[in-house]
Amino acid sequence: MNSSPPDAQPPIVLNLASDGELLKEYVIESREHLNNIEQGALFLEEHPQDADTLHSVFRSFHTFKGGAGFLNLVPINQLAHGLESLLDLARQHKLTLDAERIDLILRGRDMLKQFIDQIDAQLTGAAPPAPILIPIGDFGREIQAAMTGESKASSASPAPEATAAAVPAAAATVKVETSKLDSLVDMVGELVIAQSLVTQDFIAEAAANPRLARNLAQMARVTRDLQRVSLSLRMVPIQGVFQKMTRVVRDLAARQDKEVQLLTEGDQTELDRNLVEELADPLLHMIRNAVDHGIESAAARAAQGKPRAGLIRLRARHQGGGIVVELQDDGQGLDKERILAKAVEQGLAAPGAKLSDEEIFHFIFAPGFSTAREVTDLSGRGVGLDVVRRNIERLRGRVEVSSAPGQGTLFKLVLPLTLAIIDGLIVTVGGQRYIIPTLLVRESFRPRREMISTLQGRGELVNLRGRLIPMLRLGEQFGVQPAAGSPAEGIIVVVQTGASLKGLLVDGLSHRQEVVIKNVGQMIRQRNASIAGAAILGDGRVGLIIDVNALGSLPAALGERTANN
Repeated sequence: MNSSPPDAQPPIVLNLASDGELLKEYVIESREHLNNIEQGALFLEEHPQDADTLHSVFRSFHTFKGGAGFLNLVPINQLAHGLESLLDLARQHKLTLDAERIDLILRGRDMLKQFIDQIDAQLTGAAPPAPILIPIGDFGREIQAAMTGESKASSASPAPEATAAAVPAAAATVKVETSKLDSLVDMVGELVIAQSLVTQDFIAEAAANPRLARNLAQMARVTRDLQRVSLSLRMVPIQGVFQKMTRVVRDLAARQDKEVQLLTEGDQTELDRNLVEELADPLLHMIRNAVDHGIESAAARAAQGKPRAGLIRLRARHQGGGIVVELQDDGQGLDKERILAKAVEQGLAAPGAKLSDEEIFHFIFAPGFSTAREVTDLSGRGVGLDVVRRNIERLRGRVEVSSAPGQGTLFKLVLPLTLAIIDGLIVTVGGQRYIIPTLLVRESFRPRREMISTLQGRGELVNLRGRLIPMLRLGEQFGVQPAAGSPAEGIIVVVQTGASLKGLLVDGLSHRQEVVIKNVGQMIRQRNASIAGAAILGDGRVGLIIDVNALGSLPAALGERTANN
């Protein structure tokens, strides 16, 4: 078969009626091969003589080709065959995989992904059935030129034996539809609630019946273990997202004519698969910001005595029942004065406002905010980082920023491990109970009367160690009459939203508990956007989960200030 596609490229016409199931399986397997090809090619760019990786990428193209031939996907078959032939010459030591050939492999991989995406769209109904034609152009001839440009075996040094440790055999796996896993987690959540209700009903009898007490305790242990195992089925390593960022950094650095190296740590850290999918977009915008704004050109770095190649570190770790993802670069850092001046110009901060560094840095997350002097295809239009904050807050997480001039910037994402359950602080207001995500809780205290003040037209403030922060009466937010007659009789729970703090006034604190999240109807969300969901508590009653970011508050630049002003 000719390894280059013919000039008159035939379109792909899918037979969804007879080949639908086979095409679905092909799409799933192809995405795995596409990921393996991309990561393998990037590794070969740094280690062109690694035999194991070379064989792995070759096998991915070979399998890609075989499946396409079986399903009569001619353009995919021809494209994969051409790239397979290129890699085969490298396996035979007849050519070396230099930067140009690696770039060719990556471009071919992207073309194959376009085919797979369009096939998938028709399978899922996202696109109507239609002939699929991805313009390949002269790509086949480029492959031929790359194959004939270095044909002598003597021009390439033989690949050495692999020095890496042998990869252990993969554990046996079973592919299960994610909807079935979600249903399992929901049913186990219901079981946890039912177990708690049964325990509550028999708590008095258990005190006088040791056997019943042991049985109830055993049931509780088994239920907790079952919930833990069911939730672990949804957990996947963050490695896939981190690997995608390697390609992004490579391509962005090439477009910016910069030298940038990405180092990853903790890529085996596991979290909910839904969170992994949602993290890709925020990380992409943060990477773009780091390469475009953070890392200087090689010449500028050399003039400052820095290494010519910039360094970006992407790290993940578990911390306090959640996960922390950090993106750190060693670039020029954030210009605090310039950011503040732009914030004042756009009306985000009051002139002369005394703000902390973290508060100033958080202005970069405001919609439409940009300090770029010129607009490029990567930045300057004021879009990007506002997506980061919005997406992370939607995941019930938060973003922290720190920076030092000439040393770089650190973005820190703090997220829950899963979207199925939440670790919450149960608070009471007027006989009702509400759940505040503990990841956002900073502290709680009973205020003294002199700590509360009112700013004309701006609402109530509480003095937190010399810092005035907005105080919100939770009862007013939900139309509930509180039991506490005055703030001094209640409790203030300090929560963090972005760089800002809010004080939520409640009657009291109940306890801390992991709860299974239940969605609330759209009508309820429209009536009160501060409701993020609901949960059935141990006694069978419902508690509302609070969306802290949606609670009404003063603007940070106006509402938060030092108590001395």
